[in-house]
Amino acid sequence: MKKLSFYSILACVFMLSTASMCSSDDNSSSSSDPNPVINTVSQGTWRITSYIDSDTDETNHFTGYNFTFASGSVLTATNGTNTYTGTWSVVTDDSNDDNPSSDLDFNLFFASPADFADLSDDWDVVSRTDSKVQLIDVSGGNGGTDYLTFEKN
Repeated sequence: MKKLSFYSILACVFMLSTASMCSSDDNSSSSSDPNPVINTVSQGTWRITSYIDSDTDETNHFTGYNFTFASGSVLTATNGTNTYTGTWSVVTDDSNDDNPSSDLDFNLFFASPADFADLSDDWDVVSRTDSKVQLIDVSGGNGGTDYLTFEKN
């Protein structure tokens, strides 16, 4: 019996040691500091490479548009012919809108046109690198999940 107990304890110690060695190599948004995300998107222009609205791929609505996240919370989308202006911000989650409550909210707002107004939401930052920002929004109304990815030009 003592042998079985010893091996059980040894196995638990091994599993805990192995689990503690795991690490993440990406720049995920587990931090509640919005500055790294703000600094990233404030540099250069960006394009939407994926927009999934409740299982429907609507990325093509934004083909050819370059997005600029400027100071003063000014967001501009232009394709050379049309220019739409909105607002943006990245803030620490207020903990009342979703789980986890320690994430960052990437707020986007466009009043029009309809395709751009669909982007208006308080997105959760899933991951960030110097050239890509991935966002998610789980709708409280219909329970659908939306995904939005910006990549740097």
